[in-house]
Amino acid sequence: MVYAEVTLKNVIDEGFAREGYIKPEDVRTVAVTAVVDTGSMNLVITEELFKKLGLAVKEERTVHIANGQRLKCKVAEAVEVKWKDRFMILPAVVVPGAEKVLLGAIALEGMDLMVNPVTQELTGINGDKIIHFAL
Repeated sequence: MVYAEVTLKNVIDEGFAREGYIKPEDVRTVAVTAVVDTGSMNLVITEELFKKLGLAVKEERTVHIANGQRLKCKVAEAVEVKWKDRFMILPAVVVPGAEKVLLGAIALEGMDLMVNPVTQELTGINGDKIIHFAL
């Protein structure tokens, strides 16, 4: 198992703070230890984090989880996920009963990250300071 310290932020709050509707310190942000799950596509969060971040439901979707079950899950509006100096904004899947945050392939690809097979740590694909974007 590979873990990473990430910060999750409510993107809507950040926009409200930028426009002066709320104070910057009121932007809901949570630091968590996430499981880096290269077998998952999505960012998965717990129901508790969904509430703490004050997210809204964008839609509900049936998803397949690792044990083969199909579950109806909430898909939350955009969340910023940040690892070190990299970030990505994407929706989060709220899996009922989930106990951990899963950092899936979409977030890893978007932040130009991979699991180093030797050290079993999260690292930048092209070094820790270089990020390549496909335009």
